[in-house]
Amino acid sequence: MTDTAIQTYKLGKRYRGGEIRGRVYLRDSMREWFRAPGKNLRRRAAREEFWALRDVDLRVGHGEVLGVIGRNGAGKTTLLKILSRITRPTSGVAEILGRVGSLLEVGTGFHPELTGRENTYLSGAILGMSKKETSARFDEIVAFAEIERFIDMPVKHYSSGMYVRLAFAVAAHLEPDILLVDEVLAVGDMAFQRKCLGKMGDVSRTGRTVLFVSHNMGAISQLCRRCLLLQEGTVADDGPPDRVVGEYLKACAEGQGLDSKNWDRSGSGRARITSIEVLDSEDRRCAAISMSRELRLRIGGEAENAQLEFSLSVQFASATAVPVLYLYDQFRNFRPSDNKQFLIELRIPDLLLMPGLYYVHVWIGRAGMEDYDYVKNAVSFEVVQGDEIPITLPMTQKLGLVYRPHEAKQLL
Repeated sequence: MTDTAIQTYKLGKRYRGGEIRGRVYLRDSMREWFRAPGKNLRRRAAREEFWALRDVDLRVGHGEVLGVIGRNGAGKTTLLKILSRITRPTSGVAEILGRVGSLLEVGTGFHPELTGRENTYLSGAILGMSKKETSARFDEIVAFAEIERFIDMPVKHYSSGMYVRLAFAVAAHLEPDILLVDEVLAVGDMAFQRKCLGKMGDVSRTGRTVLFVSHNMGAISQLCRRCLLLQEGTVADDGPPDRVVGEYLKACAEGQGLDSKNWDRSGSGRARITSIEVLDSEDRRCAAISMSRELRLRIGGEAENAQLEFSLSVQFASATAVPVLYLYDQFRNFRPSDNKQFLIELRIPDLLLMPGLYYVHVWIGRAGMEDYDYVKNAVSFEVVQGDEIPITLPMTQKLGLVYRPHEAKQLL
């Protein structure tokens, strides 16, 4: 089809145990055998095959911006490597119609001994650009990357941030028909990330195709009109970002649930959160709550000693990872009981959030001194419209995240 930029059919990539482990030496194999012969045979058989991708059918049109999301190990980077012709598929086919510019990981595509200037012209030649065409865009590339002083330095001396800035600038400005971008933008600072998102938007508006892999759900929702969710190497969902991102975050939160062993957490661990419950005004655990009713969060945990003081903060985020509420000032200088346990209840009398799915992040520690524990996406809950709101509200968050009762009166 003439309007198709990328087409895959039954695409699969299988790795074998030796390929995943890398180089294997005879002495290491002998050592493993003599330590536990039977155990290592079973382990070797278990890792004999691993499918990073399996039966992926995908069609991306010209000018489409497709976001690709999923947990670590879901197959996102493998998909982009196959489309970039870095990795060959084990099964199926992948057809790419047009020149491909890719930015998959720091170090891909540049020769470390060459300067930034030389690598820019080399990348242009790989994309099929003439020296004259690359020269016409050279100053714009260097200005975008903000490395004018270092352009004639070998890139092996660049910091990771400088490397990514130049690599992205080259990939985006040499006018590839298809731009593949992996999570490497996380290396750059916030200002540069915003500039990259703006540039990818510009690329898509000129009719070129963008595949964007990211764990930044806000960026996915902002940039993309379509989102692909990969799960264990297969396509789990494909559709509008609001729906796909919402289902993905909901599945992540449900997978964590009240089991603190699965939480995404960081901190010193001197005090740890062990349970978080969402309750209604009747003290019942709930997954959905009416938008103007009272919401309660009950947070339990333990500390290393009964004298440890800590503060608590709670953040609510939308389904697209947009921060909505941050609650901190009223929760200071808590101490656990004599048995080193604590249980804190937070009440919000009038929630007033627009209908939708929300996630709760919880932090405990000493502000500016030490983070004891920070749990991301610990629990989720859904806000629904109840009878107490007399008008019909849009069941999306396109028009805002917070509802306020109000009056309008004509004065003239």
